[in-house]
Amino acid sequence: MSKRDYYEVLEVSKNASQEEIKKAYRKKAIKFHPDKNPGDHTAEEKFKESAEAYEVLSNAEKRQRYDQFGHAGIGGASSGGFGGGGMSMDDIFSHFGDIFGGGFGGFGGFGGGSSRGGRRVNKGSNLRVKVKLNLQEIANGAEKKIKVKKYVECSHCSGSGAANGSSYSNCSTCRGTGQVTRISNTILGQMQTASTCPTCGGEGKIITNKCAPCAGEGILRDDEVISLNIPAGVEEGMQLSVSGKGNAARRGGVNGDLLVLIEEEKHPDLIRDGNNLIYNLHISVPDAILGKPVEIPTVDGKVKVKVDPGTQPGKILRLRGKGLPEVNSYGKGDLLVNIQVFIPTDLSKEDRKIVEKLQESEGFKPTAGESENFFSRMRNMFD
Repeated sequence: MSKRDYYEVLEVSKNASQEEIKKAYRKKAIKFHPDKNPGDHTAEEKFKESAEAYEVLSNAEKRQRYDQFGHAGIGGASSGGFGGGGMSMDDIFSHFGDIFGGGFGGFGGFGGGSSRGGRRVNKGSNLRVKVKLNLQEIANGAEKKIKVKKYVECSHCSGSGAANGSSYSNCSTCRGTGQVTRISNTILGQMQTASTCPTCGGEGKIITNKCAPCAGEGILRDDEVISLNIPAGVEEGMQLSVSGKGNAARRGGVNGDLLVLIEEEKHPDLIRDGNNLIYNLHISVPDAILGKPVEIPTVDGKVKVKVDPGTQPGKILRLRGKGLPEVNSYGKGDLLVNIQVFIPTDLSKEDRKIVEKLQESEGFKPTAGESENFFSRMRNMFD
């Protein structure tokens, strides 16, 4: 997918001043900040996209190359930029956090080590599981219960990491801010930088007495049974996200998500084609000539259909609404019955005599028009 124009991303004109670009970026970053949009992957991508645009347009040299050559002129990650997501969330906060007065307009950070008001916010990691579904479950939706080995909240300390009766104290190193500030002298003058406090890990507080079972982490490894409500119409390779059911976060942070990958079990008779189902019906030559009622399997049981006399090989019978539903929609596919006529290759003497008599009958000799209709049907099947 091609990148959007950086000026379009920040909604500024090509002759915008550095102050206008800075204000535009601040507005976008606050709007799409992950803490303001928890679990919203679209907002996360727009947050990164805005930071990428600002990283280029706020640099005079990079901006000049971009104006002249477009995205090719900045060379992606090799130019020291984002390169379509080359920098992590921590990198973004580290590089541009000063624009927001250290707190991104009052919103917190993101991921396993971002900051909220200067303090670190822990985030549990996502988990991925596979769930197999048969065609009937796909057609009707299913409720599945799965057991997952994961990090869960410690029941002894309710996820706080502190033993009963214990309290927290502000970190003496960062004085509860979660960050330490350093001032260094350079040829350009004094520069101030902020980094995560090494004593408290950015949390701004210290536990006076840690919970023994979880060693002060607030989480333990354990099994959890999770109920999944899977909608009808899902298909192989589709991924569903269950918010907050991934690994628990340390000390009361934000839990990760559970990502459910759908695997589809093959049906013994029916073939899936999108929302349609295909069934290959094999009938004998006499049945094709004389017609016959037959039973057709569907996801909800068998139904009876009539094969008309004189049915030709390759004819398709369409059973409307007997296919699969669309995900989160009222539409349903069809069941397509593909009629295939079985031609025997090993005949007894008696059978051969019968066929030879039929061969001599005028009623079994195709006319020119019927031959053309047959070949036309064959062409349509492969178009």
